[in-house]
Amino acid sequence: MIHLFEILRPFSIITLLWMFFFSCSEKTVESIPKGIESVKVLESEDDHLEEPFLFTSNTGQTYLSWIEKSADRNLFKYAALIENNWSDPILIAEGSNWFVNWADYPQMASFEDGTLVAFFLEKSGPGTFAYDIKVTLSSNGIDWSDPIVLHDDKTQTEHGFVSMAAWGENMLISWLDGRNTGNSTDDEHHHGHQGQMTLRASLLDSKGNKLDEWELDERVCDCCQTSVSMSANGPVIVFRDRSETEIRDLGIIRWLGDKWSETNPVYMDLWQIAACPVNGPRVAAWENQVVVAWYTAAKDSPEVKVAISTDSGESFVQTTRVDLGKTIGRVDIDWINEDLSMITWMEEGKIMARTITIDGKLGQPILIAETSEKRSSGFPQMSVNGDQVWFAWTDDSAERKKIRISKLTL
Repeated sequence: MIHLFEILRPFSIITLLWMFFFSCSEKTVESIPKGIESVKVLESEDDHLEEPFLFTSNTGQTYLSWIEKSADRNLFKYAALIENNWSDPILIAEGSNWFVNWADYPQMASFEDGTLVAFFLEKSGPGTFAYDIKVTLSSNGIDWSDPIVLHDDKTQTEHGFVSMAAWGENMLISWLDGRNTGNSTDDEHHHGHQGQMTLRASLLDSKGNKLDEWELDERVCDCCQTSVSMSANGPVIVFRDRSETEIRDLGIIRWLGDKWSETNPVYMDLWQIAACPVNGPRVAAWENQVVVAWYTAAKDSPEVKVAISTDSGESFVQTTRVDLGKTIGRVDIDWINEDLSMITWMEEGKIMARTITIDGKLGQPILIAETSEKRSSGFPQMSVNGDQVWFAWTDDSAERKKIRISKLTL
């Protein structure tokens, strides 16, 4: 079969490419859309405030957590959105031997009965990547249980990049697990260590008891975030997979009623890269509709894409590119209603957002904030609550990092 580009003259190809990139650059950016406002700045004279995480529970309660970091101590705190105002900060946990990383940040979630669960990462040995996942719970949001280690392997290896979602009355927790990597050196960890990073998941009840645990994939990318959401047919977990030939495209695993599926591709970018890009996906489900956002740089072309499924992630019938041409990824995605979701990403020192319909139609790009592209600026966060979309990110422009919070009223 002769393809169109095989018969086009070189001049025609150049012309088409010029027209494509010109049209992308000319898209209107709504820099100050109606209803967006800066709400709050969290800062300290002495400590860095960083690694925000936003989420909204199934009952409509929005939470924001973060780390306050000094030279010798880390404080894990959160605030709740109450009647459109953020509460005073509440301490979850503190420690001096934590693993604090710009991409592998602590998070919170809420059980069906309102019990809160949170995790952080604590060093388990002298190696740079020797750390455990510590889990703590609170039935009243104030008093937190003594932290427990989520996994049982007791190896001094990497455990992190956690994602959580309520599953009925219990909590599903997924993470990257380095128990099979052995006592690899730091260099081996990122450049072909002795064993493979795996994807695991466990099920906890609201008392912290582990009900089950599974190994879901035996070879995955080492340091990209995982993401989990609950569809009408059960949980779906997305992550960056890793083939024997170093193809690092997205994989999805679904609950099939009595067992987990095998890993299936979300979309085949065929991105071949020798090291982890530290740029994981995000997934959000609304009944049987599932949207997945991710970054790829296949063929040296950085892109942010969204894939859409209408059968709880079994297949993806629509894939749409959403960025403007110069993205670095760091995505988030959430549903506004059953027909519309919103995605955020970073591009040219900006946090951008736009809507996407269930059939892949894009809204105009919106500039949420100016920021830096340094690792210290972290991963911007977004959460939808009713007619409000909340955003939080790390501002690293001054000597002390701070967290900025804005909202967009729809």
